Amino acid sequence: MVKNEELNRCFDKLMMVCGEVDGKGVVVVPSQKMGIAEWKDIPMELLLRIVSVVDDHRTIIMASEVCSGWREAIYLGLTHLCLSWCKNSMNNLVLSLAPKLRNLQSLALRQDKPQLEDNAVETIAMYCHDLQDLDLSKSFKLTDRSLYALAHGCPNLVKLNISGCTSFTDDGLEHLTRFCRKLKILNLCGCVSAATDHALQAIGRNCNELQLLNLGWCENVGDIGVMSLAYGCPKLRTLDLCGCVLITDDSVIALANRCPHLTSLGLYYCRNITDRAIYSLVHSRVKNKNPALWETVKSKKDEGLKSLNISQCTALTPPAVQALCDSFPALHTCSGRHSLVMSGCLNLTSVHCACAVQAHRSLGYVPHHHAH
Repeated sequence: MVKNEELNRCFDKLMMVCGEVDGKGVVVVPSQKMGIAEWKDIPMELLLRIVSVVDDHRTIIMASEVCSGWREAIYLGLTHLCLSWCKNSMNNLVLSLAPKLRNLQSLALRQDKPQLEDNAVETIAMYCHDLQDLDLSKSFKLTDRSLYALAHGCPNLVKLNISGCTSFTDDGLEHLTRFCRKLKILNLCGCVSAATDHALQAIGRNCNELQLLNLGWCENVGDIGVMSLAYGCPKLRTLDLCGCVLITDDSVIALANRCPHLTSLGLYYCRNITDRAIYSLVHSRVKNKNPALWETVKSKKDEGLKSLNISQCTALTPPAVQALCDSFPALHTCSGRHSLVMSGCLNLTSVHCACAVQAHRSLGYVPHHHAH
């Protein structure tokens, strides 16, 4: 059981959550206004309100040990939980908590050192069927058992982070996508064995609502996989392909033609990318071959690309990249903004966005523009 002094500290933290700031900037603790002197006096309604807004989840877990009534109320009202603060016994904590958190919608289990095992994730899948947001990043011990459990127990997943989970395979990921078709945000950074063309084809078939996908340093990803994404996930807005060394212009061309909502693209170290890919992005801006596909973009006045990383793409030339910069005004090379990142491309030093050109002009220098 939690010691009394710990409960008192817990009480102080909880009461400050609902504090107010008066005209003089002084914090007023509601307990003083409501006659609440200690943790036992907090009404259940106020407790549920506190549980819904408090950020200190360690305190919430401690408070659940006050009495059975509090415990039931907290577990009933808790929809968002972060256990990343747990450094040594996260697996056991999840095993004990998951069966009680039936209304959980968001769960963060990021670890500094691997603790989680498959039995913990299987328990989550068994009881937390409303889960929408799950962070399992850096869970090196997890295997495909976890993915199979999530597929059958958590079909409402919208956001999943399994970056750094190196033991997952593409078969497990393919199975997950068959059942978790509501996914909008998926982080697979560093999942070399899971993120393959086979898995990306499954994502393209099953996850048509996908908007953000991180494939950073997934070196087995090739054109077949990325093209499947482009054709199957037209709502894609952010795609990180940094370190995907196998992809070529064909991947970028497919994205340019089929993903009109794309605003952020990472191509760091994709050295097979040439001007052909860059011009395809330019042409997607100025020539709409499929008006129906682009109608939603027009109506929302979408700015198109707002972030592009082409660092170490040494095959690119200044005319192509300048044409891209001219076509997408949200791409900046100017100091402090840098949404067009070109590190390691010394041949692109003459490329500048409009405001960078204006800044140079104000100093009496006009950079040379290459024809395009």
